[in-house]
Amino acid sequence: MTEFKILLIIPAYNESEGIVEVIKKVDEYRQGCKYVLDYLVINDGSTDNEEEVLLANNIHHVELIQNLGIGGAVQTGYLYALENDYDIAVQFDGDGQHDIHSLLNLLEPILNDEADFTVGSRFVDGSISDFKSTGARQLGIKILSSLIKWTSRIDIKDVTSGYRACNRRVIEQFSKRYPKKYPEPESYMHLFAKKVRVKEVGVQMFERGTGKSSINLVKSVGYMFDVSLSILIATFIGKED
Repeated sequence: MTEFKILLIIPAYNESEGIVEVIKKVDEYRQGCKYVLDYLVINDGSTDNEEEVLLANNIHHVELIQNLGIGGAVQTGYLYALENDYDIAVQFDGDGQHDIHSLLNLLEPILNDEADFTVGSRFVDGSISDFKSTGARQLGIKILSSLIKWTSRIDIKDVTSGYRACNRRVIEQFSKRYPKKYPEPESYMHLFAKKVRVKEVGVQMFERGTGKSSINLVKSVGYMFDVSLSILIATFIGKED
């Protein structure tokens, strides 16, 4: 696996409290890697002192001059991966939810040419994750999963998971076009349109240690309506023959 160059894309918005610990764990994992593993933190126009923390700790990053949201931040990472000739890009949250020791689960299907795109899941065999999210969110995830399966025939149980990996083909695709507002569930329609091979694998996830989710109870109903509408609209994306 030494010939593969792999990039962790780490979007971070107001994560000054926990980003140093996240990168510490990544760096520790990198020491024993048998492949080239780099990371890039995307400071998405944070309003806290995240930029100061990143600079003080010599953390490799780019600073966006304004907040682009999760979609824009992640697409920045895909552009970087494309321009710097990475073979695989991995989306990895900056809030401590993703277990770096589950990385190989995501990589193996791509390295073995069994998939172009992998999704880290809490809800399939192979996951040892005790953290499953709240009951209400799990219900919402099941609804979105059913909608995506109905519209794209892609069967993914953990559709809002941000722990995902892809090969060069998808890096090129997402560097040109990546959903901005609800990228995780909506992107499956983009993958389906391009006949991308998708595989869900079990991973370990944790409850976020710092910061707060952008989706709260009050916003949940609106979120479900908006993301469902986005998925339906995305069905009109031109499909390859």
